[in-house]
Amino acid sequence: MNDAGTLPQVMLEVRELTDEAFAPYGQIIAPLRTGGQGAETGYDPETSAREARLVLDNGVPRLWIMHLPHVGLGFSRIARHRQVTQCLGSLGGKEWLIGVAPPGDLGDDARPRVEDIVAFRIPGDRVIKLHLATWHAGPHFVDDECRFFNLENLDTNRHDFHGVPLPVECRYRL
Repeated sequence: MNDAGTLPQVMLEVRELTDEAFAPYGQIIAPLRTGGQGAETGYDPETSAREARLVLDNGVPRLWIMHLPHVGLGFSRIARHRQVTQCLGSLGGKEWLIGVAPPGDLGDDARPRVEDIVAFRIPGDRVIKLHLATWHAGPHFVDDECRFFNLENLDTNRHDFHGVPLPVECRYRL
């Protein structure tokens, strides 16, 4: 801490969301053009590598809409879920930001290295699926408020929430 009692700041360069860049942290779910219900497109979700691989069998799945106020563009805590692959996407086409670090050690005393935390800008027409135990902070956004759909387990925040403080405040460099 510095003399003012605040944490030192680390600026995170915001990366472009691509499959390759996001692969260590999760998968991107992008729009898939279809012909409507029952129309044949030739696309097979059972064999496609583009399909998000969800883990929702460690509890009762919960799909809900988070209505968040603007909380700023920085964070000094980071968390993960070790039993579920959380999916997040904004409603209304708003872009947003998330800080992530790879899963690493699954132990209760584990924490990510600050130098491993990276930031991504998520377009409003994309959803992300986080790998099991991916560290994450967010969603963050510039609007006054934003709504997000969130797919996780019913008890995720009570029984599968591993949050830790960081020795710095991470801020997004926009």
